[in-house]
Amino acid sequence: MQHDPSASRPETGGSPGRGVPSDPSPAAFRPDVRATPGGRAPTHQPLAPRGPVAAPDAHVGGFEASDAEARALASGVRLRILRLALDEPLTNRELAAALDLNPATALHHVRTLVDTGFLEALEPRRGRRGAREIPYRATGRSWYARTPVTSQGMLEAFVAEMAQVPADRADVTMTRLGLRLPPAELEEFRTRLTELVEEFHGRARDPSAEPWSLFLALHPDTSAHHRAAPGEGGAEPDGRSDGG
Repeated sequence: MQHDPSASRPETGGSPGRGVPSDPSPAAFRPDVRATPGGRAPTHQPLAPRGPVAAPDAHVGGFEASDAEARALASGVRLRILRLALDEPLTNRELAAALDLNPATALHHVRTLVDTGFLEALEPRRGRRGAREIPYRATGRSWYARTPVTSQGMLEAFVAEMAQVPADRADVTMTRLGLRLPPAELEEFRTRLTELVEEFHGRARDPSAEPWSLFLALHPDTSAHHRAAPGEGGAEPDGRSDGG
């Protein structure tokens, strides 16, 4: 479990540099969050400014991300933007300040997320000195998108966010376990983990609660000694382990 430093409100200091393109229009259409079984392009509906975000109809296990959607979620920076905008709408200037990015670079990532329906633009508001600014909010749609798990984006986001967690936080937990389970038990383990995460994801959010974050990865143990598959020949496994 990881304390979520990205959930705290970022400082709003700093101003966009000259030549920064304008934000995507909040009047633009956004993809409907209703997934389609074949991964077809979703239908579109007009954006309802500042209204509640509709919960995606995930069908069975979500939807297959298109190439554009998968590329959008393959970036650690874009995943961090979605996390920052999860609890409250933030402008491009605020997102750039929170991630220490040039505003033009941040806007490129914002536009990519808006175009793929993972981020939505709300009604403009007046920022500092009366400037017109557009706040953005995460739609929650990324949770239901099935993307290649070999993407480094999620790992990059995790490492960057963990680096911001104060070193004196004694309540942060981290576990590394080497599993040696037969296929049926491994599938049981995977299923129970998934069910537990889905259960807590479905619970009502408490805006007053301290934000926390969870990163979970179940993967083949590439550090283990090579074991020949049945019928492949070679030496018998010696059963040695580093203890997990």
